[in-house]
Amino acid sequence: MAEETATRTALVTGGNRGIGFEACRQLARLGLRVVLTAREPERGEEAAGALRGEGLAVSFEEVDVGDGGSVEACARRLSEAGIEVDVLVNNAGVYPTEGVFSVDEETFRRALEINTLGPFRTCRAFVPAMVRRGYGRVVNVSSGGGSFGEGIGPVAYGASKAAQNALTVKVAGAVRGDVKANAMCPGWVRTEMGGSGAPRSPEQAADTLVWLATLPADGPNGGFFRDRQPIPW
Repeated sequence: MAEETATRTALVTGGNRGIGFEACRQLARLGLRVVLTAREPERGEEAAGALRGEGLAVSFEEVDVGDGGSVEACARRLSEAGIEVDVLVNNAGVYPTEGVFSVDEETFRRALEINTLGPFRTCRAFVPAMVRRGYGRVVNVSSGGGSFGEGIGPVAYGASKAAQNALTVKVAGAVRGDVKANAMCPGWVRTEMGGSGAPRSPEQAADTLVWLATLPADGPNGGFFRDRQPIPW
C-alpha cells in the first residue's frame, strides 16, 4: 500500500480534530502526503504540527467550506505550489439537533451550507483535475441520519446529509477513469460532536474512510458504506 500511495496527496476538510484528525494520521501513515484543512488557523496549525511530530508528512491549509471563496483560494494556492489533490475527504460538518418546528432558518441554512454545499464546493474545485489526470478518490463523511432506509435524523442535519448523499451519487456518475466517489457513515463516535458516551473510537470510525480513500481500481463507485459494508440510501 505504501508504494502505491507514496506519490499521492490527500486533502481532508475539518482535519484538526476527531474523525478528520485521525483520518489525516492514518492516511499519512500509509504514505500519502496529507493537507489538513480547518477554518481556524491556530487549531489547524497545531493539529498539523502534532502529526508532523509523529514523523508524518502533513501540512496545513486554511479552508472554510462554508465560504466558496475560501475553497477556491485554497485550490489556487495548492495549484501554484504544484500540489495535486488525488484524494478528497469531505469531513467538515455541523450537527444541529433541533426539531422540525423549533429549528430556525439560519440553523437549517448553516447545515446545508456546511454539510451539502461544502462538499459540492470542494468537489467542484478538485475533482475535474482528478478526471483529467485519470485518478482520484472522493470520500464524503455522511451519516445514517441522512439515510431514508435507516430513518432520517434531526431535520436540518438529516436533510443536509441526505442531500450530501445525493451529491455523492451525482459526482460518482459524472466522473470517468479511475476516479471514485463514495459516502460513508462513521457511526456514533467519541468526538467533540459525538460526545464522550459514544461507543466508537475515532480510529474505528476512520477505518472505512481510509479504505474508501485508498480503493483499488476495481473498488466501488457511488456507494454508501459503514464498516466497509453497503448501507441503504
